[in-house]
Amino acid sequence: MPITYRESIAQSMHSALKDKQNSIIYGLGVTDFTGIFGTTLNLEKKFGSDRIFDTPLSEESMTGFSVGAALNGIYPIHIYIRVDFLMLAMNQIVNSIAKYKYMYGELYELPLLMRAIIGRSWGQGAQHSQSLQSLFAHIPGLTVIMPSSAQSVLDNYSYAINKYKSPVLSLEHRLLYDFSFNLDEKRDISRNPLTSSITRAGKDVTIAATSIMVVDAKNAANFVKERSGIEVEIIDLNCVSHIDGELLIKSVKKTGRLIVADTGWASFGVCAEVCRIISSSSPGDLKKTGSEYLHGSRALSYS
Repeated sequence: MPITYRESIAQSMHSALKDKQNSIIYGLGVTDFTGIFGTTLNLEKKFGSDRIFDTPLSEESMTGFSVGAALNGIYPIHIYIRVDFLMLAMNQIVNSIAKYKYMYGELYELPLLMRAIIGRSWGQGAQHSQSLQSLFAHIPGLTVIMPSSAQSVLDNYSYAINKYKSPVLSLEHRLLYDFSFNLDEKRDISRNPLTSSITRAGKDVTIAATSIMVVDAKNAANFVKERSGIEVEIIDLNCVSHIDGELLIKSVKKTGRLIVADTGWASFGVCAEVCRIISSSSPGDLKKTGSEYLHGSRALSYS
């Protein structure tokens, strides 16, 4: 039965409150009539205002609140209705959340989930439609995921909330919310989903993609298969802070061609990092050589 991206997030939030008694959900707008684009609707009515609540316009202090909560046995899920609002909490995210476990010699764990919405849509403006994943993936201590489907949301959030002992930042592309997906009943539920995975097998070209670009890559793969018989292999990078380099290299060894598709800027970004992995570890596996190699690995970026 198909399920939308929005519904999978709402289901994950409901499960977090129902199954994990020490969890809370908070953020600007989580209890209003829109419920963060429908992902937190009616949760306050069911679980109470002590476990799901709105916040003041004070991102840094409310992010700092999650640190204290996590250290005291509470599992906080802090939702930022736009990733751009994380800019107001960078001190807490970069200098506290990401570094806490390391600075205290792993004596303390800081399990928490931050959800933030990225990407373009009508009327958002330049300051409300950025894709800042490479910025956060650059920070050691942060696990940065970009779920590309309803199944990815369900698997990533369940694992992060119930099993993972470190801070996770999840970036949800706003255009995915109304997309419908079929769930995979045969998936390996024992697998750690916070990494990369092959979502379509192929032999002619590898596409490494993030977020909504995984959907676009699948559409493109079906198109070139129908028109030209080209078999595309698609790697969902998913966890951009912990890219599976071995998986990438193995795929490129097979196909000899690489396209990287990400929603952020191509320069100094996820595209550049994937190209670095291949160029430093397996450049000879690309079918282009010499000066032609520069065009053998292409990085695409769309917001």
